[in-house]
Amino acid sequence: MRPFYIQSITYFRIQQMKIRLSFLLLFVVAMTRTFGQSTEPADGSRVISTAVPFLTISPDARSGGMGDVGAATSPDAYSMFWNPAKYAFIDKSFGFGIGYVPWLRNLVNDIGLASVVGFGKFGDKQAIAMSLRFFSLGEVQFTNDFGDNTITVKPNEFAIDATYARKFSREFSGAVAGRFIYSNLVPGGDANGVQARPGTSIAADIAVYYHHEMEIKGLTSSFFDFGVNISNIGSKMSYSSSSIKRDFIPTTLRLGPSFTMDIDDYNRISVSLDLTKLLVPTPPVYAKDSSGNTYSGPDGKLVIEKGMDPDVSPVKGMIQSFYDAPYGFKEEMQEINIAVAAEYWYNKLFSIRAGYFFESKYKGGRQFFSLGAGLRYNVFGLDFSYLIPVQQNNPLQNTLQFTLLFNFDNNKKPEKAGGTN
Repeated sequence: MRPFYIQSITYFRIQQMKIRLSFLLLFVVAMTRTFGQSTEPADGSRVISTAVPFLTISPDARSGGMGDVGAATSPDAYSMFWNPAKYAFIDKSFGFGIGYVPWLRNLVNDIGLASVVGFGKFGDKQAIAMSLRFFSLGEVQFTNDFGDNTITVKPNEFAIDATYARKFSREFSGAVAGRFIYSNLVPGGDANGVQARPGTSIAADIAVYYHHEMEIKGLTSSFFDFGVNISNIGSKMSYSSSSIKRDFIPTTLRLGPSFTMDIDDYNRISVSLDLTKLLVPTPPVYAKDSSGNTYSGPDGKLVIEKGMDPDVSPVKGMIQSFYDAPYGFKEEMQEINIAVAAEYWYNKLFSIRAGYFFESKYKGGRQFFSLGAGLRYNVFGLDFSYLIPVQQNNPLQNTLQFTLLFNFDNNKKPEKAGGTN
């Protein structure tokens, strides 16, 4: 079965957490951008791999219960991770959220993503927010080439974010965000004579958000929203001071619309769609000799049969990602993930949610339904979600996620902005 967390080789290591791996194998995998780069997958899959894939995990239960939708949903404390430009339209003065996601429970019980986020609004047009995500990969036992235990380590990664959002008009806002990323996959730094170091990167997000109030006969009110966010625009990451190979981080384009209907004063329904695409190069098809082995050219690089050289700068990689697929337009379309969701609120106190996420079987194969619910009472909010995979025996099944929210309002008359959830 194709693993769901195949967005980077880190997932391969996670999936083998409880198996006694040698340090050399794990470190070599950490330093390569793709697994098995010298051979083509037998099933035709062409997964795009990046470093620090934990940045793509939904940290909040609201979006988790909506199939990882969030580009244009109504703003909340966790807008940082989906579209920070939404903060400019949030109808609370300040607030914060705390979340935890147990990850790959069907494989191990000590991997998870913890997050905390806080926001504050200044006047009617400006907002700031900060957040922290901490991803623990549990406990890993390393062995040497003879199978003897050597060291036990606890790999971990984290990201610290800050954003500024501002309204440019009554219906349009934008935001920029900065991010520091730290990935310590081999604590201790040295084993079997191989030097390792934590990987670090600096990244940025650029986002816009459009919010339009509509008048539809028979409805109390209605809103059309559209959001675009390019996240994790940043430097490549390396895990060794002596390595010339650096891995892309998961630069991602997310965009989509949302439509909200207030049927009456108590009932609200919204439907949303997100399209996402990794803006990193697609692995090429490498030429092979008569023995079926890849070979290098005069420049020392593997000879490419189809596709383009993935060893480019982050900015060029973003541009190249739209046209570098070896099998053309069809493969480019396979790299777009689709998520749809619906959310129902009763009296802004209780909600139920559902979503569906689809990723091509040739690009990782993540396909799942999700269900969720939320409660709001005064300043307190609670969300939870449950993931239902399409495939059986999936490592993501039985993922139950919780988020606590606290929202405070100093304004006597909060603006109408589609509501804060």
